[in-house]
Amino acid sequence: MRRFTIAPERIAGDRVAFDQEETRHMAKVLRLAPGDLVVAGDGHGSDYTVRLETLDARATGTIVGVAASRAESPVAVTLVQGIPKGDKMEQIVRATGELGVARVLPAITERTIVRLEPARWRERARRWQRVAKEAAKQSGRSVVPPVDTPRALADCLDVEGDDLAVCLWEGAAPPLAHVLQRVRSPRRVRVLIGPEGGLARSEVETAAGRGWSIASAGPRILRTETAGPAIVAVLQFVFGDLSGVARLDD
Repeated sequence: MRRFTIAPERIAGDRVAFDQEETRHMAKVLRLAPGDLVVAGDGHGSDYTVRLETLDARATGTIVGVAASRAESPVAVTLVQGIPKGDKMEQIVRATGELGVARVLPAITERTIVRLEPARWRERARRWQRVAKEAAKQSGRSVVPPVDTPRALADCLDVEGDDLAVCLWEGAAPPLAHVLQRVRSPRRVRVLIGPEGGLARSEVETAAGRGWSIASAGPRILRTETAGPAIVAVLQFVFGDLSGVARLDD
């Protein structure tokens, strides 16, 4: 069945009303019709099987089944990502969203090239959140990972409640594998990735002083848009649900 997203406030009893964007996709792109069954994820872990009734300005339908999503990982990974230039942040949000990231914290670092007014950052965050929603829908998730409004890196370093916090750095640091061996079955993991040019040494030292483990991803230097998805994939394989057989899109 085709998958869509729906805000919890659009559910009233056994009735649902989709927003304009999802309605347009149903009617104009997929050519769905009244009577068709679809799956609607509420963004918080529940999947609703819905029988469509109308496809006018707002598609409506009746819930015929509900189940907890099985597409969420047992490990919640928060990605603290130094903001890169161009559309690289969208690539990172999309890829990590498909890999099951729980939250994305865009961070303004010493080497962040893009500098915007607060209103412009909020606009960027809304765009990234739309990308996260698309990634969740495409990958069968019913939870849409939140993408926060960018903030200073110093405000993203709190690790209270996390079982593991890893800062990836291209400088002298223990291999990532050694760091991951120190913990067993973590449920909350935080990862820090720098922008183009990486993190400044002072930022790495600050992170270490606040409880982060500094680690190397190996002998090759990864682009910032590669590093985040790569490390999230590793964490999902070691601690999460990526060790099974994944279904790939055609």
